[in-house]
Amino acid sequence: MTKLEGKHVYKFGAGKADGNDTMKNLLGGKGASLAGATLLGLPVPPGFTISTDVCNLYLETGGLSDDLKTEAKKALVFVEEALGKKFGDPKNPLLVSTRSGARKSMPGMMETVLIVGLTTSTIPGLIEISQNERFVYDSYRRLIMMYSDVVMEKAAGIEPEEGHGIRAQMERILERKKKDAGCLTDTCLNVEQLKELCDEFKDAVRKTIGKEFPDDTFEQLWGAVGAVFKSWGGARAVAYRRIENIPDEWGTACTVQAMVFGNTGNDSATGVAFSRNPATGVDEFYGEFLINAQGEDVVAGTRTPNAMNEASKNDHSKDLPTLEEAMPEMYKQLVDIRDILEKDTKDMIDLEFTIEDNKLFLVQHRVGKRTATAALNIAMDMLKNGEIDEETAILRMNPDQLGQLLYPILDSEAEAEATSIARGLPAGPGGAVGQIVFTSEAAVQWKKNGKSEILIREETSPEDIEGMRAANAVLTARGGMTSHAALVTRGWGKCCIVGASGLDINTFEKQVTIGGKIFNEGDTLTLNGTDGLVYDGALPMIEATENPRLQEFMGLIDKYRRLGVRANADTPEDAKIALGFGAEGIGL
Repeated sequence: MTKLEGKHVYKFGAGKADGNDTMKNLLGGKGASLAGATLLGLPVPPGFTISTDVCNLYLETGGLSDDLKTEAKKALVFVEEALGKKFGDPKNPLLVSTRSGARKSMPGMMETVLIVGLTTSTIPGLIEISQNERFVYDSYRRLIMMYSDVVMEKAAGIEPEEGHGIRAQMERILERKKKDAGCLTDTCLNVEQLKELCDEFKDAVRKTIGKEFPDDTFEQLWGAVGAVFKSWGGARAVAYRRIENIPDEWGTACTVQAMVFGNTGNDSATGVAFSRNPATGVDEFYGEFLINAQGEDVVAGTRTPNAMNEASKNDHSKDLPTLEEAMPEMYKQLVDIRDILEKDTKDMIDLEFTIEDNKLFLVQHRVGKRTATAALNIAMDMLKNGEIDEETAILRMNPDQLGQLLYPILDSEAEAEATSIARGLPAGPGGAVGQIVFTSEAAVQWKKNGKSEILIREETSPEDIEGMRAANAVLTARGGMTSHAALVTRGWGKCCIVGASGLDINTFEKQVTIGGKIFNEGDTLTLNGTDGLVYDGALPMIEATENPRLQEFMGLIDKYRRLGVRANADTPEDAKIALGFGAEGIGL
């Protein structure tokens, strides 16, 4: 194994950190932001980050060096001392998560493994400490599913047929267990049922992968760290880097962090929030959460979550208690964290949090993905309030986002005469017309054939990334405004509606039933991503209307640009539009 030179593990916790928020190239966005938040005195669970150069070495050699493991073990002692727990201790065990983190955010494209260190020898100690046997076995079944999928199958290079992977098998086992117990959600399974589930999951691992599920804490840890690094070279990560022009040589860091649990009971929760509305840019705290859940339950979109506050409510969460109502003190603390982070970064922030037994933790934060409309409004609002200067405001908008503000929209008169057939959450802006497809593979192929399509899924996963990029729009039956589909399409400015609960999707038959009518692959729908409305057939589109905020922004650009701008136009109407958007003349 090649010997590592210098420092490669950076600790954070208890108000101290080896790194800081400027070290994204070395620590990745997640590691750098956690170090920065720790130095700000925010409630960050302690941990350490293994640097990006270790990732590149791992991919070259296929393993972690003894030197690196020794350095990581020393950092683990720091975490143990900060919490008074010990990794692998049968009486007071420390459990950790392993998470990826590139210097540029790649939401959901790489792997995470949670609850590492839970074994048959540490389970009794965790039960004794927590006095909550159900929570412990709920956590164990989550570890078995995630670890066997990420480490034992994907990282091992096993490529099962569609629907035959270990995670798919375990999801079917879970659904069968819920059905037998008369449960709609996994939260109503009792301790004995969860124990049975863990045993059935282990049997599935043994039969499918041909190995025992690891019962040694350090075997779990090194396997999880290696899987995070290996996921940098995974198909979906490579596809996303190609779309976003992210260099392959950057690599990902791996953050090992003490676990905090949102699934210990009704005084615990997990959620995702934005310091401002990511769809509109309005200066209002916006987010979603789930009580008695783990973080992946929110972003996976498998359960439609509660709203953080009144401003975050939608048709699905309007009758559910908000975090502000259910846990007012936790909400107040979260607002304070939001204010501190936005003041520090001078940008809109996306943050993930966990509440464990009425104690709030910041799990991670980053600059938030936003629509083009939101980017414009946030930049101009922050400029107006003196939070950023003019040049920073200009750089907050990229050329693609400016183009998105000029995309055609639905004809309002035609839409007023049409009747919507379904309603969901407006996750991505604008309008879209297309023929429906039900798989990412079909979306990619139809795009190659010159067709405009709408990808319909129960909920999207990171494996759908290429199909989502190829599709003209995305429509899902499940998920909230912080689900995978919403986060990714929002960053691209792509029309998207999530959580359209009136959809009955049959992927195998390539059909979806909406309002009693069956639609087959190739049928046409129209989406209004701004209002979350779905229409039968193709509604007409029109040019975007004049946007005073955009005109103000373009005037700002004129103060700093050094090139003249002219336009080519074939008709008087084209010339009028070009001049209206700031062209100084027509023709060369």
